[in-house]
Amino acid sequence: MQKYVVIFWCLLTTIVVGQNNQQRFDEANALYNDAKYAEAIDKYQSILDSGVQSSELYFNLGNAHYKLNNIAPSIFYFEKALLLNPNDKEIKNNLAFAQNMTIDAIDKVPEVGFSRIIKNIVNLYSADTWSKIAITGVFMFVIIFLLYRFARATTKKRIAFVISVVGLFLSFFSIIMAFQKDDLDKKDNPAIVFAQESRVKSDPNKTSEELFRLHEGTKVQVLESYEDWYKIELSDKTLGWIPSQDIKTLK
Repeated sequence: MQKYVVIFWCLLTTIVVGQNNQQRFDEANALYNDAKYAEAIDKYQSILDSGVQSSELYFNLGNAHYKLNNIAPSIFYFEKALLLNPNDKEIKNNLAFAQNMTIDAIDKVPEVGFSRIIKNIVNLYSADTWSKIAITGVFMFVIIFLLYRFARATTKKRIAFVISVVGLFLSFFSIIMAFQKDDLDKKDNPAIVFAQESRVKSDPNKTSEELFRLHEGTKVQVLESYEDWYKIELSDKTLGWIPSQDIKTLK
């Protein structure tokens, strides 16, 4: 009996918290529509602090910060929204507007050749989706192979054999893609520069040579960390060390 009481209270708490967050979200939207952007941000942030995440919440936070010309936070929250909803055109458009406010102009080194083709194929689906395709391929192989085994007509046997081989190939290929996608996701550690200006060093200490400076809103890739420093890579493949407090990771 006590167990059911605990479950009941957990469900009731979840419902109440959900209703409270929805009420706060509606209140934040009303504040935003009244051009009270700072107050709207506080409301949106309180929802985040309760542990709730959604692309809509991050998107609205990005919009509110954009209205206040808060470059780094607006880009950060648009990027967070895009991680949860990568195909949303409105998020991409607003992110592009926010990125136009940044100072740093960094060229992107395009990938070429075979590696680009493989990367494009790997990024077609998530690791979970590739895994599901692999499982589907295995089922297809087993079922069609059984049909091949018990078929009497030569033509049916040939067709079943070819399809079963295709299923087996699809399964192995998808497994490889799933591992590749998982590896890419683990290496992908983007961050946004929040400092108004940050000095990037050649080594993780203040006395090392200054290589260049970055400004708020610039997106970087974090490669590794050492004490209070992050080793970063820019889109043009430039490397350097930046103080950890100057950037905020997206994942």
